[in-house]
Amino acid sequence: MRKWLLRPLTYRFWLRPEPNRGRGTDMVDLTKEMADLMSALGRPQGAQGRTLMFVSAYDGEGVSTVAREYARCEAAFSKRPVWLVDADVRRQGQLDTILTEEARFGPPGPVSRATPDGSVFFTLTPKSRSEQAQSDAHLLIARPFLDKRLWVTRLRDDKIEQGQRVKLIAETPYWQVLKQHAQTVIIDVAAFERADHAVHLAAQVDGIVMVVAEGQGDINSRVALKTALEQAGGRILGLVYNRARATIGSPRRPLRKAPHA
Repeated sequence: MRKWLLRPLTYRFWLRPEPNRGRGTDMVDLTKEMADLMSALGRPQGAQGRTLMFVSAYDGEGVSTVAREYARCEAAFSKRPVWLVDADVRRQGQLDTILTEEARFGPPGPVSRATPDGSVFFTLTPKSRSEQAQSDAHLLIARPFLDKRLWVTRLRDDKIEQGQRVKLIAETPYWQVLKQHAQTVIIDVAAFERADHAVHLAAQVDGIVMVVAEGQGDINSRVALKTALEQAGGRILGLVYNRARATIGSPRRPLRKAPHA
């Protein structure tokens, strides 16, 4: 790999290929690896928390597993809540997956609002014409785990009307507001091959961790993702290198240009 992949931090570990989001319940325990990553990233300084976005160039590279395991590990040691925000608006799966792992995450708490002030990071288009239409904030819920040290969000896609589309907001106070109530806000975002959500969010988060799977795609696509994130104002903190080899799926084509949301 090129030198940029080794800067400023790189972790290599074995990880089974991640199942399709929302399907299957295979879990991977990365406690040791995520403890090392947590140590390298450090903890937020001051009263305000931080936002960390985890992203990959391709689907199936393990980014959701890494984000979930990192959230669990940091929450176990944090004095303030850790939030895991599932920002892959078209493939929600974090909360559903965690609900199948009560032995590791504990029993879930009640469903709550996932916004302290009513702001959110997405909007619906077109807007509902129903007289009973509510704000977009009612679509975003969260449930607590680990004695309320970990909060995990989910979009209530069952409330989205036919023909409506969820679109990320380029600029929103949501992240700044949420991290005032958290130690770390961990954002799991769609793979770059599917949508450019990570690019839209890059300047709004405090740091970005890229996840790269061995044998998935090509190096130029990772360089393209890194370049796009940095040009958008993102700060890349490092890379997690997943050495699990994919056993299913077809070869990945190079990303010729950034996809659209």
